[in-house]
Formats: sequence, structure tokens, C-alpha cells
Amino acid sequence: MKRVMQTWLPASSALLEMMIFHLPSPSTAQRYRVENLYEGPLDDQYANAIRNCDPEGPLMLYVSKMIPASDKGRFFAFGRVFAGKVQTGLKVRIMGPNYVPGERKDLYVKNVQRTVIWMGKKQETVEDVPCGNTVALVGLDQFITKNATLTKKEVDAHPIRAMKFSSHLLCVLLFNARWLLTFPNLLKDLQDDFMGGAEIIKSDPVVSFRETVLEKSCRTVMSKSPNKHNRLYMEARPLEEGLPEAIDDGRIGPRDDPKIRSKILAEEFGWDKDLAKKNLVFWP
Repeated sequence: MKRVMQTWLPASSALLEMMIFHLPSPSTAQRYRVENLYEGPLDDQYANAIRNCDPEGPLMLYVSKMIPASDKGRFFAFGRVFAGKVQTGLKVRIMGPNYVPGERKDLYVKNVQRTVIWMGKKQETVEDVPCGNTVALVGLDQFITKNATLTKKEVDAHPIRAMKFSSHLLCVLLFNARWLLTFPNLLKDLQDDFMGGAEIIKSDPVVSFRETVLEKSCRTVMSKSPNKHNRLYMEARPLEEGLPEAIDDGRIGPRDDPKIRSKILAEEFGWDKDLAKKNLVFWP
């Protein structure tokens, strides 16, 4: 019965037809999604280029994840081109998640070393990729940790809004675990391509996904800068009650005005006002 169903309705064909029939094309979707994508004015040239999915417009590319490369320690910057086109050798302006328009923080300029498209687990180097497509870029992993907006060097655009998928992370992890158990060939690819043939032990999870810090660390740790002239002290402690919800709801974030953020942290959560003004790093 299983084999008959696989022959009659292959999973690959069902998935592809679902995407074709139910997902709008980029040129259609970006017309009504631009207001949720772009952080700048919705009538400037960059918003219009995204809205029209214009391959001749200014480059607007969002990097959503970093994918390990076969070279040890290197990563592909994987994302989607929303406007213009990206090409090998192009000098791009990289706006990280903490970038604020008009400032230099979390802003870098770098050349794209290689432009790649993915086809399943295989990859192919191409000269350029126009808007409406996904792309993987080589040579930017030094400046991107997770997500970023890329434009041309001379373009002074606002970034694309960070896309968050953390609310259903546990469901995704559980689904991935069941998917891997259902399709063992994926496990073989993982084992052969990324783990050097190391054995994968398949079992139900023995540790909860919801790990966290329950109390203040018993000691403070210290690290020195490469030149040995600066020291960084750190300790771990749980966030105050209600603070994670405030971050999830967007009341507190990395792009807030430091004065406004420090006022909320001091008045509502008891933080030291001067310390709260200093740089905060948000990890998902």
C-alpha cells in the first residue's frame, strides 16, 4: 500500500504542485508585502523597486541564513533578491541587524567573491542572479552572522525588516526530527557530507529544548583582547520577569533609541540606567 501511494502521489511532485498552485509569484507577492518587508519610506526608489520586483532597479537582497560550506569554517550567505540583481565581483553594502540609517554601526562594504544557486543539495556557480530568486554568496561570512540586507556600495537605502521565525521553533525542531526519521536518506547525506562519516545515534530527545538560565552564575569570567590590553568581564543571569515578553512583542529591541530603551529597562525591570544605555546584543 505504501509503495502504491508513493508511485501514485510522489512527495516531490505533491510539494512542487502545491508551491505552483498556492504560492504567489515574487512579482505578485512583493506588491502587497513591500510594506512588511522594507523599513524605509514606502514611496522611495528602493520600495518601488521591491514592489515591482524590478531587475533593473537598485539591488535589495536579504540574507536570511548562513549555510556551512565544504571549506572548514566557511559559510554561504543564503538569501533572496527582492530588487535589482547580484553578481560575482559586485561591491556590496552590508547592513547588519543592528544597523541604523545614517550611522556606521554594523555597516560594511565587501566584494562578492562568487554567486551560487542551489539545486537540492547541489550548487552551481553563475555570473548573476536577478530579483525573484534565492541565491548563495561566497566571501561575506566574515561580516554576516545570521541575517543582513545587501545593496550596492553607492546605494544609501534602508534595510529590509528582519524576518523572525522563532515563535514556532520547537514545532519546527520536532518536525525536522520526524522528517529525518521518515526519510533516512537525508540522514545519510548529513552523515556523509557534513560529519565525515561519523555515526548518527537516532533516538527520542533526552534533553528538553527549553533550556535556560535559572540563576546568576557563581563566578565572573574574564577574557583578554587579542592585543592583551583590554579585558572583558561577563556573567550569566536570567532575565527579569516580563522582559522576554517585552522583547518578543517588540517593545525592546536592538534598534531602539538607547535613551528610550534604558528608561524602560530601568523603570519597569530595575536595570541600572547607565548600564542600560550601553550596547546590547540580542541573540535569538
